[in-house]
Amino acid sequence: MVPSELSEAYPVDILEDDPEGHQAATQVYYESLREGAQASAEVFSLPTGEQVRLQTSSLHFCSMYRDEPQHKLLVLVNPQDTKTVVAVYLKESWWFTEDILRTSDPTRDGLRKVQSFGERIVLFVLNTIIFGRLERNLDDDDMFFLPHPAKEQAKILWRGGAAVGFYSIKRKGSLCGDGTSACYLLPVFDTVFVRRKNRCQGLGTAMLRDFCDTFPEDEALGISCPISPAMYRVLRQFLLTCPGERGRLWEVEPPGAWGQRANIWLKVYLQEARLQDGSAVHPECSEEGTDTPRQTSRGDGPTQFDHGESRKECITGGQETQNDQECVKREEDSGMSLRPPWDETEGRGAKRTVAVAGLVGSGIRCLKKCPGKPNSLWEPLLQVNCWQIQDSGSSLVKSNKASTPQEDAMHGTV
Repeated sequence: MVPSELSEAYPVDILEDDPEGHQAATQVYYESLREGAQASAEVFSLPTGEQVRLQTSSLHFCSMYRDEPQHKLLVLVNPQDTKTVVAVYLKESWWFTEDILRTSDPTRDGLRKVQSFGERIVLFVLNTIIFGRLERNLDDDDMFFLPHPAKEQAKILWRGGAAVGFYSIKRKGSLCGDGTSACYLLPVFDTVFVRRKNRCQGLGTAMLRDFCDTFPEDEALGISCPISPAMYRVLRQFLLTCPGERGRLWEVEPPGAWGQRANIWLKVYLQEARLQDGSAVHPECSEEGTDTPRQTSRGDGPTQFDHGESRKECITGGQETQNDQECVKREEDSGMSLRPPWDETEGRGAKRTVAVAGLVGSGIRCLKKCPGKPNSLWEPLLQVNCWQIQDSGSSLVKSNKASTPQEDAMHGTV
């Protein structure tokens, strides 16, 4: 029942796109164990040498998708620590969770769009088991992490024959949730995760770059609110390297109307102004000790973890990125290099006209509060994001002329 250690194929390479067939075979296996549970001598050997008896008390059904709870995976948990999933039942065999993340296909490298049933399972394991159970602190014993919807657009990051991270997108025009008819008004970078052993290698900024490159014609792109302090550090590093994206990235709440957006680059520089003032607080929160690049959307429904007939509600939770500045500085040194910092991206960005809600007032208030701040703080913001009020002030057109903070305050430019 356990695949050979010498096997060259892994589930993502051999699973057919037949979720219904997989579900039926899994149910038959579970029923056979339940009927003969007392006489079962089947065991599963852990890497530590410990053996776990395959009996129903150590088995759980986990819903793969938050919006399609009928599709489930059968997982084996450690009897000594029921929060730790040690194996998943696939293709009539038990597979270590780490083996599910592996591939023997050399072409599966870099960021790859999730398409097959096997890739959906890899996404689930990374998101719900690796991040949700193993690589974050569970402050509440009753909290689990919500899986993605069945048709969520996502990309898995493959490196060295293994899945090491992912990010997901809320597509423009997709529903904001099951209980609403509202649809997203722009593409939104929704969730992101990089495994601990692969952090400080520039993967977070590489995924942001890929997201921006995926939507080259969109004038505005969203990042799901709230954004953690650590994720802000990754965004800051990305926008310093790719200034042409500064006018495109917005922190958004669904569905992403202008009144629900805040320019991320502006918030970064307002935060730096507060740092110079000695009264800095993160734009949204002040949590510390974050540990992985993650921006989490609020779940729109419960996910079921079944043990027999019992069920638990899964609640959204999550933290984010590297917890020190050195990690962020090393982002640009990875093998997945960022785009050139100015040429083609700034040429594109300079032609954009963006309607900015609430942007001018924030900038003026900060300038009035800190009238003596040196121009060096504001020049990078002003040179790239010089928005000038036209007509009523609701639409701001980018200016090619850099100006001083005093002139900006006078003319309503940030």
